Amino acid sequence: MGMSVTISAADTTQDAEHILKLQFLCYQREAEIYQDWSIEPLTQTLDALRAELAEGQGFVARLGDEIVASVRGRLDEDGTVKIAKLIVHPRMQRHGLGGRLLDAIEAHFAGEPAPAAKRFQLFTGHRSEGNLRLYRSKGYEQVSTREIGPALTLVTLEKAA
Repeated sequence: MGMSVTISAADTTQDAEHILKLQFLCYQREAEIYQDWSIEPLTQTLDALRAELAEGQGFVARLGDEIVASVRGRLDEDGTVKIAKLIVHPRMQRHGLGGRLLDAIEAHFAGEPAPAAKRFQLFTGHRSEGNLRLYRSKGYEQVSTREIGPALTLVTLEKAA
C-alpha cells in the first residue's frame, strides 16, 4: 500500500533546511538548461530562505515524513501575490504536485483578510517548457519578458485572484 502525499503550511524552523536541500536538487535541471550554476536558488543561504518564509507563506508536500515539493508566496502592497520557487522532487514530477501546491498557495492568499490578493504572479525561464505548460494550464498568462543575459529570458505570468 502506497503513502499519500499531504500538503501543509511550511514550518519555518523545522522545514527550512529540508526545503533548501530539495531546492538545490530541483534547480540543477534549470542550471543545466541555462548553463548557469550561479542562479539564486542554488546560492540561497539557509538564513535567506528562513527570512523568505517568514515574510510570506510557504507550503510543502510530504510523502510520509519526507518533503517532496514546496512553494513560497508573498503578498505585496499592491495586492500582487508573488509566487516563487515551486519545486517538486524529480522522482515525484508529473503527478500533479506542482498544481496542488499552486492551488494551496492561491487559496491561502485568496482567503487572507484585507487587503486581499488581486492577482497572482510568477516567473520562469523561457526554456523551462514544463513550468510554462503547468502555469498556463492553471490559467496564468504571459504579461512580460525580461532578458537577463544571452542565455536567459525571464517570462512573467499572471492571473487574476
